Amino acid sequence: MADKRDYYEVLGIDKNASEQDIKKAFRQQAKKYHPDLHPGDKEAEAKFKEVNEAYEVLSDSEKKARYDQFGHAGVDPNFGAGGPGGSPFGQDIDLGDIFNSVFGGFGGFGGGGRRANPNAPRRGTDVETSVYVSFEEAAKGAKKKIQYKVISTCPECNGTGAAKGTSPKTCTSCNGSGRVTINQRTPFGVVQTQKACDACHGQGKIVEKPCHHCDGKGRIRKTKSVDVTIPAGIADGQILNIGGHGNDGVNGGPAGDLHVFVNVRPHAVFERRGNDVWCEMPITFAQATLGAEVTVPTLDGNVKYTVHEGTQPNDIFKLKGKGIPNLNGRGRGDQYVKVTVEIPKNLNTKQKELIKELQKVTTDKNYQKRKSFMDKIKDLFKD
Repeated sequence: MADKRDYYEVLGIDKNASEQDIKKAFRQQAKKYHPDLHPGDKEAEAKFKEVNEAYEVLSDSEKKARYDQFGHAGVDPNFGAGGPGGSPFGQDIDLGDIFNSVFGGFGGFGGGGRRANPNAPRRGTDVETSVYVSFEEAAKGAKKKIQYKVISTCPECNGTGAAKGTSPKTCTSCNGSGRVTINQRTPFGVVQTQKACDACHGQGKIVEKPCHHCDGKGRIRKTKSVDVTIPAGIADGQILNIGGHGNDGVNGGPAGDLHVFVNVRPHAVFERRGNDVWCEMPITFAQATLGAEVTVPTLDGNVKYTVHEGTQPNDIFKLKGKGIPNLNGRGRGDQYVKVTVEIPKNLNTKQKELIKELQKVTTDKNYQKRKSFMDKIKDLFKD
């Protein structure tokens, strides 16, 4: 734990960062070090894991509170003298137990009062990961297999934490409630407070023979894979929710969800603006002057388009229905093509002479007789 960097430092935020700030910082760092962008780079892979670990803690309000109070020890299930059945800083800690054990309940203040059954089913927490897709995959949809880390019920003990052939026993100190009542004599009389049972660490059960596979924790971390459908029309930064693929629940509770952040790689030719696609189309000087049929790339393949005679640089034409499909709806956007005219270079003597002749002709016919805007204004004020 001593070698671990501060989680706030890893994400580049301060302790007062909001939930949105934490999520934004995670996405920025995850994009920066994602293995897809650094194939074979072990250092980037290690930093990506570090970023995910930091986000897993700081995005969970309970884990964040433990981390803020105890540092890495507060979120490390292997830390402390918890032993079988749980740790005082383990996965299922109750912050009210810490408060009451330090400050006392004072008849209901500081988290006292009725407590939930420690062995009741609880839903697993959500997990977040990211996927990178190409521009075309985002536009047309795709199937992706995603691997991510989850906390799963131990297959050897089915989550009990007890070795095969054995089972946890109800704690006799708290009769399975996970909490004990303490009578304290004060100047105001005898005050009853509650705290987590020291014998079972608030679990209500004691594991005498811990499972060798999970060291008595009942849960293990493993890599899981899932096939994800990327819907056509999805945009960069959108999130897909996959129900029931997060961390396993506790005591038979349902699993959490998986949130997949979609990152769309930029395209060399196309640019997305809403559901429209934009691109630039270079044509020759002759094509712009005389008009011509040109080949235009689209998401559906190349199409033919006739540029009109006298097309100017930066003119824009539209290909209807060649844009991005509407997400979860009908229809699609359009494609806009901005014309760029390539001026010929390295002309030989004959070619230069032809250009000069063309200039003379166009100057004589078109430009000498054409009055400028200012000339027309001056004419209005002539006597």
